[in-house]
Amino acid sequence: MHRTVADAERELRELMRRGFSFPFDPQGALSDRPLRHSAVLILFGALDRTEASPAGAAASGMPPELDVLLIRRATGMRHHAGEIAFPGGGAEPEDGDDPARTALREAVEETGLVPEGVEVLGSLQRVHIPVSNNLVTPVVGWWRLPSDVAADRTESVDVFRAPVAELLDPAARGTSVLRRGGSTFRGPAFQLHDRLGGHVVWGFTGILLSALFEELGWAAPWDARRLLPVSP
Repeated sequence: MHRTVADAERELRELMRRGFSFPFDPQGALSDRPLRHSAVLILFGALDRTEASPAGAAASGMPPELDVLLIRRATGMRHHAGEIAFPGGGAEPEDGDDPARTALREAVEETGLVPEGVEVLGSLQRVHIPVSNNLVTPVVGWWRLPSDVAADRTESVDVFRAPVAELLDPAARGTSVLRRGGSTFRGPAFQLHDRLGGHVVWGFTGILLSALFEELGWAAPWDARRLLPVSP
C-alpha cells in the first residue's frame, strides 16, 4: 500500500482519538527518588523540502515528504548526552498540569519552531525513564504551518526533519544493544540516513517510534537479528 500524506495524517488522528498503550521495558533499575515530570513532542508533518530517498520511499510505501522532528542532544547534557531524541524536557511551574504546554515550550527552546503552527493531537501514557528518573508524557502533534528550525547549541546540537519513509525502510531498522552495569538491554532502533549523520535512534525514542509505527500499520517487516550496539 502506498499512502499519501493525507492518508498518514488521517490514520494518525484516528489512532490518537481511539488511544493505545505500548509496552515499555525500562532500560535500568527504577529509582525511588522523587520523580521529575517531563514531556516530549512527537511532531509529524510534511513541510520539509528534503524528501526521503527513492529507495526508502519504495521500500516502505510511505509518502516521501512525510517527516518527524528529531534533535541530537548536546554532549554536555547530564542525561542522554549526544543521543537522538524528540524535543522536550522538564515541566515548569508556568506549565501547570499540562504536558502539551511543557512539550511545546521545550520544543520552541530547543528548535525555534513556531508553536502556533503545531496542532496537538493527544498524549500517550506516562513512562518512567530510569537513567534520568523522569516521568515522561509523549505528546503527539501535527505540523500544520511551516516554521524554520535550528539547534539552540545549548541543549540541542542538531535538528532533523527525518523522513518517515527512510526510518521505515527495513534496511534502516535493527535492535539496539546497550550494556550497562552488568546488564544488557535490547530494543527497536532506527539508523538515520548518511546525510543526517547516520546516527542510531534508540532507547525511549526508538521504542516510541516503533510502537507508533506498528499501531498505525505503517511498519514493514524488518530483521530484529540486525544488532546496533550503542553507548550509554
